[in-house]
Amino acid sequence: MHAPQIELHGFNNLTKTLSFNMYDICYTKTPQEREAYIKYIDEQYSADRLTGILSTVTDIIGAHILNIAQQDYEPQGASVTILVSEGPVGEASIESFSESPGPIPTSVVGQLDKSHITVHTYPEYHPTDDISSFRADIDVSTCGEISPLKALNYLIHSFDTDIMTIDYRVRGFTRDITGHKLFIDHDINSIQNYIPQDIQDLYEMIDVNVYQENIFHTKCKLRAFDLDNYLFGYTKEKLSRAEQDDITKKLKIEMDEIFYGKNITRY
Repeated sequence: MHAPQIELHGFNNLTKTLSFNMYDICYTKTPQEREAYIKYIDEQYSADRLTGILSTVTDIIGAHILNIAQQDYEPQGASVTILVSEGPVGEASIESFSESPGPIPTSVVGQLDKSHITVHTYPEYHPTDDISSFRADIDVSTCGEISPLKALNYLIHSFDTDIMTIDYRVRGFTRDITGHKLFIDHDINSIQNYIPQDIQDLYEMIDVNVYQENIFHTKCKLRAFDLDNYLFGYTKEKLSRAEQDDITKKLKIEMDEIFYGKNITRY
C-alpha cells in the first residue's frame, strides 16, 4: 500500500539530492600497466560516454535537457554537467513515490525545475603499492515530485563498482493546501530499499541515517574477492602463490580503507 498523495499549495519546493560515488580498484605492477589502466578508464568513461549515462538519468527522472557542458581533461579524468528543466506535467505515477528500485531505464514521469546532474571522474594511483583506482562522483539534484533515488539502480548498472558510497538528502520545505509545511514528501527508511535484492546480495552494506534531518547514507563493498578481477592484462596463474597473497593483501587493505574511511596500518 502506498500513502495517498498530498495536494500541495503551488509547486513542490523540496530539493532532493542524490550523491553516488563509486570506486574501481586495480593492481598495476609496472608504470606501463598503470598507464594502460588509466587510458582504459579514460576511454571507457570519456566525457561522451558519461554524457550518455547522464542523459539516460535525465529520462528516468522525467526531465528535459537545457544545456550540456562536458570536458575530457589532460592527463586524465572527465567532467559533465547537465542543466535540466521541468518534465512533463501531469499526475505523477504512484511508483514515483514508492521506496523501491527504479528502472534501468524506462521513462518515468515527474515534475522538475531548477535541477542539475553532474559527474566528475578521478583516476589515480598509489605511489608505492602498485594500486590504481578510479572514482566517479555523480550528483543528481531535483526540485519536484520524483526522487533522484529512482536513478540509482541504473547508475549502479552503468559502472563496474567495487565500493559505493551513496548519500541522499532532502532540503527545504513545501506546503500543502492548508499551509502546513512538508519537509519530505515520500517515505524512506534506507537507501538500500532503492537497490534491487540481487545487487544487495553482492555487497556488504552499512547505513548511517539521520532521520530527523532527512539525511541518508549507505556504503557498499563487494563481498566476493577474485584476484583475477583486479589484475590488468593477465591472470593470477602467472603469479606465484606468495605474489598472489601479497597482492590480495594490498588490494583488500585499499578497499577497506576506502570503505571505512580511514587509513589502516599496512604491514
